[in-house]
Amino acid sequence: MTNTREFESDVFPTSEGDLTITFIGHGSLMFDFNQLNISVDPFSRLADYSLLPKADLILLTHEHQDHLDPLALADIRTEKTELVLTETCAGQLPGEIIMHNGDQKIVCGIPIEAVPAYNLVHRRENGQPFHPKGVGNGYVITFGNIRVYIAADTENTPEMKALTGIDIAFLPMNLPYTMTPEMVADAAKAFRPRILYPYHFGNTDTQKLLDLLRDATDIEVRIRKMA
Repeated sequence: MTNTREFESDVFPTSEGDLTITFIGHGSLMFDFNQLNISVDPFSRLADYSLLPKADLILLTHEHQDHLDPLALADIRTEKTELVLTETCAGQLPGEIIMHNGDQKIVCGIPIEAVPAYNLVHRRENGQPFHPKGVGNGYVITFGNIRVYIAADTENTPEMKALTGIDIAFLPMNLPYTMTPEMVADAAKAFRPRILYPYHFGNTDTQKLLDLLRDATDIEVRIRKMA
């Protein structure tokens, strides 16, 4: 197990102070902004969350065990922690704020938009998508003048490609559950994030994405330890 000092992080200036993004791994992220600690999909296999800061706000994208982990949640939740999640996550955890696809809310003073997260192509053996439409959320979180898109487990959907004004994007690249490098590149070329982090990428070769976006000079691809 590791603690927060051993994780990579990037700092971005915003109109309301610095935003620090800490890369826990897989689909798990932490944001530090204006004395708020925000955790996305905390997962106890990646870190000892008892050693990490308590969360003011937690966002859960869907109910799969690597995104909804009761052990990690127990370590970072307090009585004051706000918990934003999907309807399929609700009922398992007290005190939640349910967001459906398309919802917009302000929680802890932070604007949050729920973006549909689902599969178009990749399916289970029974023909069902790994992530059906209408179940999971990605989130656009606004930190001052910086808009951060956390796509969650999804493919390059029309809703993703229609996004505008995204400064930082986290797009998953883990087969067969989410996107190929080609799908990630297709989405990025559609909504043009200023900075793109592939995440939740498992054994996928991140160099393929770098090659596909080599000519998209307005998109900076940053590779971090997010397998």
